[in-house]
Amino acid sequence: MAKEKEVKTNAMRILDKLKIEYSVNHYECDEFIDGVHIADMLGQSYDSSFKTLVLVGKSKSYYVFALPIDKELDMKKAARAVGEKSLEMVHVKDINAVTGYIRGGCTPIGMKKQYRTVIHSSAQDFGRIIVSGGKLGTQLELAPNDLAAACSGEFADIIMD
Repeated sequence: MAKEKEVKTNAMRILDKLKIEYSVNHYECDEFIDGVHIADMLGQSYDSSFKTLVLVGKSKSYYVFALPIDKELDMKKAARAVGEKSLEMVHVKDINAVTGYIRGGCTPIGMKKQYRTVIHSSAQDFGRIIVSGGKLGTQLELAPNDLAAACSGEFADIIMD
């Protein structure tokens, strides 16, 4: 029997085009499950598993933040990192319209538009980190600097102490 061809997400196609090495993890998932539960299910480290949050600034510009799944975004640090007075989370119902991805499948790579992206500096402590693969049930594992290259990201301290 022929091997099933993997359906690539937009994020995977971008990584392929940039010749960035990554691996794909799949897990069973019909609806949104938070990153901590997924990491527990797959035996992954919380510290090297990153969630993607999308926020909007006072200026009406959108920003993407990637941080460890068990940490909380420090809104003041995040706003400072992108030069905004204040930030607020994009409403869940607007995630798809803004990013092209759905809640739980949102990745910093390959959104509808290139938004300024900030990755928590702890990512640089790891050889590889895990981010969403662009759809529910799919993760990408890649080097932090490769993630930054693929999404024009920068590193900063953006989590609560």
